[in-house]
Amino acid sequence: MRAVIAEDSVLLRIGLVKVLEMAGFEVAAETEDADGLLAAVEEHRPTLALVDVRMPPGFTDEGVRAALMIRRQWPDTAVLLLSQYVEERYAADLLSARSGGIGYLLKQRVADVEEFVDALRRVAGGGTALDPQVVAQLLLRRGGGTDPLDRLTPREREVLALMAEGRSNAGIAEQLVVGESAVAKHINSIFAKLDLPVADGDHRRVLAVLRFLDGGSPDGGA
Repeated sequence: MRAVIAEDSVLLRIGLVKVLEMAGFEVAAETEDADGLLAAVEEHRPTLALVDVRMPPGFTDEGVRAALMIRRQWPDTAVLLLSQYVEERYAADLLSARSGGIGYLLKQRVADVEEFVDALRRVAGGGTALDPQVVAQLLLRRGGGTDPLDRLTPREREVLALMAEGRSNAGIAEQLVVGESAVAKHINSIFAKLDLPVADGDHRRVLAVLRFLDGGSPDGGA
């Protein structure tokens, strides 16, 4: 699997290269700005782009805008955004693409190498990896109105929130102190209540997470 890294901090970029290589990725290119990122993705067509939210020259939303362009022009390239702080508007913009292969983590998560590597592989494989703090902020912004998620029980919402963080069934079971069979039942109920089509389980998992975070209707509308 090839990856490109866009991060203006030299020290962090060096660390990210080492972590990616340890995780089995070939780092095809490193860059410090959005223009360099887009050029690298066009040239190498990587499996994964690891992108800082704020980069030169303005240090505002350059990384997010580049990530959205990557998802439009090269949809086979997964994107994992890294941010110093929770900036839910940027996460919401990325999630609005309504597809898998996306992640948004706080940079502090890089310190937990095993968890970070798991997130890298999950996003590269078409899944999601969202920081718990990002999930919490996204839920706060949701408005009222008709919402298919109203069909879910409080426990099913808990399970879905943990799915959004990227936790496995075993991880959810450990967090909620229940058996994995109970988690599986909750997840199947979630799929049914959200009218998700019968398909690959991982794909339905991604669809459920995206719907949960953006509050969209079953047909993809707002």
